[in-house]
Amino acid sequence: MTSEIAPDTAPHTEQTVLQILDAAARLERNLDSVLSNARGVSFNEYRLLRTLALSFSGDLPRIELANSLGVTASAVTRALKPMEKLGLIKTVKSERDARQNRAAITTSGRALLDDAQNVLQDYFSGLALNDLGPQEVDTLRHILSQLNISR
Repeated sequence: MTSEIAPDTAPHTEQTVLQILDAAARLERNLDSVLSNARGVSFNEYRLLRTLALSFSGDLPRIELANSLGVTASAVTRALKPMEKLGLIKTVKSERDARQNRAAITTSGRALLDDAQNVLQDYFSGLALNDLGPQEVDTLRHILSQLNISR
């Protein structure tokens, strides 16, 4: 495989992008493992509960929830079914349009979310990010935000 770099691409770009993606994947696997072992939920389930809890009313249409998480509506629907069986969320049905059904966090879901946040805070306290100064954090956030800008 020949690795030719486009004339307008810096030589380090591909390797750096791959390194960022690898670090993100490892971090997500670690978060998954920590939450799964301690509370029996995946990191994606945590994100789903957190997104619902942070919404103004505690519920969101499934499409909006999917967009907030950066996944498909069918992925959200698949994730919600077992969570609903566990009583972490409930479905608020739309009388006019099933596509407008809303997912709502329950009291049990909020309790699990609070507990999971404590578990994550313990994990976060051991990350090297804590050693960065405010300027370094701002620079890192700026660089990461620039990766999301499409051409």
